[in-house]
Amino acid sequence: MTKFSELNISKSTQDSLKKMGFEEATPIQEGTVTFGMEGKDVIGQAQTGTGKTAAFGIPMIEKVDTSNPAVQALVIAPTRELAIQVSEEIYKIGYGKRARILSVFGGQEISRQIRALKNNPQIVVGTPGRILDHIKRKTLKLDGVQTLVLDEADEMLNMGFIEDINAILENVPAERQTLLFSATMPGPIRKIAETFMKNPEMVKIKSKEMTVENIEQFFVKAQEREKFDVLSRLLNVQQPELAIVFGRTKRRVDELSHALNIRGYIAEGIHGDLTQAKRMSVLRQFKEGKVDILVATDVAARGLDISGVTHVYNFDIPQDPESYVHRIGRTGRAGKSGMAITFVTPREMGYLRIVEETTKKRMTPLQPPTSDEALLGQQKVAVETLGEAVQKNELNDYVQFATDLLAKYDATDLVAAALKHLTNEPDATPVSITEERPLPSRGGNGGGGGRGGYKGNRSGGTRSHGGGRGFSGGQRRSGGGSRDGRSSGGSREGGNRDRSRGGRSER
Repeated sequence: MTKFSELNISKSTQDSLKKMGFEEATPIQEGTVTFGMEGKDVIGQAQTGTGKTAAFGIPMIEKVDTSNPAVQALVIAPTRELAIQVSEEIYKIGYGKRARILSVFGGQEISRQIRALKNNPQIVVGTPGRILDHIKRKTLKLDGVQTLVLDEADEMLNMGFIEDINAILENVPAERQTLLFSATMPGPIRKIAETFMKNPEMVKIKSKEMTVENIEQFFVKAQEREKFDVLSRLLNVQQPELAIVFGRTKRRVDELSHALNIRGYIAEGIHGDLTQAKRMSVLRQFKEGKVDILVATDVAARGLDISGVTHVYNFDIPQDPESYVHRIGRTGRAGKSGMAITFVTPREMGYLRIVEETTKKRMTPLQPPTSDEALLGQQKVAVETLGEAVQKNELNDYVQFATDLLAKYDATDLVAAALKHLTNEPDATPVSITEERPLPSRGGNGGGGGRGGYKGNRSGGTRSHGGGRGFSGGQRRSGGGSRDGRSSGGSREGGNRDRSRGGRSER
């Protein structure tokens, strides 16, 4: 592999990359940085997780003139989470150069962004709707832009942002460098490339084979209202050392982590609304084993490198196969085995089939444990705990108490009482989990395997009840939610296709 030191990058950027732990360039980085540094337009076809941000971030930082206060680079991303993540990574890459970077997205007060734009950021990363808002308000001037990046272009197409992108591109100087990244190349994306790019160089990275070794994969068919009790019983029976539970939306994550704590588990949730400091704190506790269950959205779990995860529970089936592979890949690492259990409502079985076609692996149906089996699971833990305490032989202070008790009670009754006291009996405390609408219904084979089978339906139902306009079969919800959550002050949990239902606003 090529080292970054061989790519004609400045010393300050090389130092920043070293601090980030990057020494060798991934294939997408090697190709894009080489062409990018030469000022050429680039089409990068690569999946999420291949290092795209550094691929376009490095030449962007190299090109920025920090003495020029104008916006010199614009990155358009489909979701607020991806916009935040991209801006954070570019900030780290450009740390030595001290370039000013700002992210703008729906769900954050626009007045706050307007104030921040007055501080003359040189790189702006944002979602299409909010960028267009600022252009219309004349708070974002793009006449000095030299580099334009379209990140996850196919995702922006699927979300109905193509018109916004065209409108933004009309406000950017014709003399510029354009870099477009997309996992797939549907017709409308090719048209953007033909219309707005000049002799682009193609950097195509083959997607990794989407198979997952060392992981047992199961599915549980359950109605939405039954899912939480089934999850509780599974946790009691399977006794995972470290588990991640994936939910589709931020609200789901908050409610699940709260409900799990009510039921006696040590759980914490992470999603895009948390501060970076809070996310890091939760992850540290999880890695140290102080938290048994991490509840997460797809986006929040992106790039997590956590060893020791024994179980992954997909409380909500993800909207596309890549997200599924990404989720369950959190377990079964370093040659160890792992287990993944996916909850599927009867209406979502078509999605399960698409995942199976993509991974080339059938999931095994799993019969949910009964309440009695869940109790037995907890009793076994109590027996093991008591046995380990005896083996440790650190009982000196308690021997006299034991002798006194044995003089009063039968030994079997005493051990049984100790076990009962140690058993964390399944808790039936009522919890509040808002029912999610299932993903839009798919046919038996979900309209074909791979990404294509999901087009227009990856929003967790966003476009299943609205007007009939949109690309790739997507429909825009009528009224209410608007792009980037502008009308509701909310946002989309996204980035790795982690969308919420109910317009384009966060709940």
